[in-house]
Amino acid sequence: MPLQDFIFYFKLGWEHIISADALDHQLFVLALVAIYSYHNLKQVLILVTAFTIGHSLTLLLSVLDIIRFESKWVEFLIPCTIVITAISNLFRKNFSLKSVKINYFLALGFGLIHGMGFANSIRMMLAKDQNIGWGLFGFNVGLEAGQVFMVFIILLITFFIFNYTRIKRISWVLFVSAAVFSLALKMALERIPF
Repeated sequence: MPLQDFIFYFKLGWEHIISADALDHQLFVLALVAIYSYHNLKQVLILVTAFTIGHSLTLLLSVLDIIRFESKWVEFLIPCTIVITAISNLFRKNFSLKSVKINYFLALGFGLIHGMGFANSIRMMLAKDQNIGWGLFGFNVGLEAGQVFMVFIILLITFFIFNYTRIKRISWVLFVSAAVFSLALKMALERIPF
């Protein structure tokens, strides 16, 4: 039944972002969103949707067996995308919307890499399923819902930080980006594929 397939894959997509095993995706979303404040909700939602589009595209191409990549390289490249995003934040001098347009391209491009990370496991599930379209759609909607949930949590935290503490935006961005950089670099070094 298409609705049951949709619900099953929606849960998979949600867990792909929200579960304890999803630290790499959570760090990537945190690094992307760290430079924004709650005033930029629309821009942030467009940003995470760009990531979902990239993620969905490689997932679709992989499920249809049009592209395949060795998982050890994908698992290495995922934390590398996080490191690059965090470094981009650390060297940013201003946070105007014009200056952060590069983030849309980072989100879309790096979403392509992140999509390959889950492709091998979901490819086998979807290949056995007769409703591939519903499965992919459900997974991607679940993924987007999980990201939006994370964004709301992050922006809620920034709301309290910027309104009820003396922490400056630049200090917040530097702290979060340095922490994300450190964790992602450790992941990348542990996953060197050669």
